[in-house]
Amino acid sequence: MAEQGNWAFPEAAQPNTAEVRFDLDAALDAVVMLRAEVPEDAFTASILGTERIGNGVVIREDGLVLTIGYLITEARAVWLTTNSGAAVAGYPLAYDQVTGFGLVQPLGRLDAPLLQRGSTASCAAGDDVIVIGHGGRAHALKAKVIAKREFAGYWEYVLDEALFTAPAHPQWGGAAVVGSDGRLLGIGSLVIEENHDGRKIQGNMAVPIDLLEPLLEDLLRFGRANRPPRPWLGMYTMEANGQLVVAGIADNGPAARAGVRQRDLVLEVAGSRVTALADLFRKVWSLGPAGTEIPLTLGRDGDLVRARLRSADRNDFLRKPQLH
Repeated sequence: MAEQGNWAFPEAAQPNTAEVRFDLDAALDAVVMLRAEVPEDAFTASILGTERIGNGVVIREDGLVLTIGYLITEARAVWLTTNSGAAVAGYPLAYDQVTGFGLVQPLGRLDAPLLQRGSTASCAAGDDVIVIGHGGRAHALKAKVIAKREFAGYWEYVLDEALFTAPAHPQWGGAAVVGSDGRLLGIGSLVIEENHDGRKIQGNMAVPIDLLEPLLEDLLRFGRANRPPRPWLGMYTMEANGQLVVAGIADNGPAARAGVRQRDLVLEVAGSRVTALADLFRKVWSLGPAGTEIPLTLGRDGDLVRARLRSADRNDFLRKPQLH
C-alpha cells in the first residue's frame, strides 16, 4: 500500500466539481487517514504488520468511522487525521470477519462531515465512481465499476458479490467508493489484477456498503455480529492450476494441530469433493459453528490423507482492544 505523503494523481484523473452533482469537497473531507499500532506479539502482526496506515469514512454525526477491518485488528492505538490536519485518538470498536468491515469511534471531536450511505444495487458494470483516499482531491481517483461478482480470499473469506473498480487506487485500504449520487457504495479492501476486455489491468476490490446495515446495531452493541462464529481452520488455501493448495498454516491453529502441511491438496470436505475456494469455505461453514469437527481429505505426495480438524473461532486468537 502506498505511503501517505506529498503525491497526487494527474489532474485529468482527479474528479472536479464541474463533473459531479453533489458536494465533492464534503465527500473528500469525510475520508480520514487511519493509523493503527499493533503489538509485535499480536497474532496478525507477522502478516499485516505492526504499523498500519489506511483510510476510514465518517458515516455518522458522532464521527463514527467505517474502515476495512484488517487495519484495526488487534490495534492497541488508533489515530484519525482529517484533511484539515486535526488528529484524534480512536477506539477500535468492532470488526466483522464475515464482511471485513471495521468501526472506529473517535475519542474526541472529529471535525469532518459524514458521507451518506448508498447501495451497490444502484450501480452496474461500466458506471463511473470515485475512489477517495485521505488527502483531498489530489488523492481521489475517477474510476469505473468493472464487475460485481463473487470474491473468495485465502484467509477463509467469501463475499457473494464484491465490487470491483479500475484503475487501481494505491491507497486502497479503507478508501471510499462513491457513486454518481455522492453516496458511499463500498469500502476499499484489496488491489487486484484481472483480465478485462482482453487485457490485464489492476483495480480494487471493495466490500459493498449494503452488507453493513444488517450488522450495524450488533457491531455498535457487541463489537461483533450477534451470530454464531463460523468454523475457522487456520489454513491459507489458494487455487493453482485447477487445484486447491495449502499455501500456509496459522501457528497453533486447527490445521496445524491436525497435522495439515503446506503444499497439501484439499480434495474433499466431509466426503464431498471441493472444486474452488468459495466452494471449500462454504462446505466447511455448512457443517456447523466454530468448534465443529471438520473432516478433510488431502492429497500429499500422491497419497490420500484423512484429517479431522477441530475448528475454532478465529476471534479467540486475536488480542482484544483496551480502552486506556
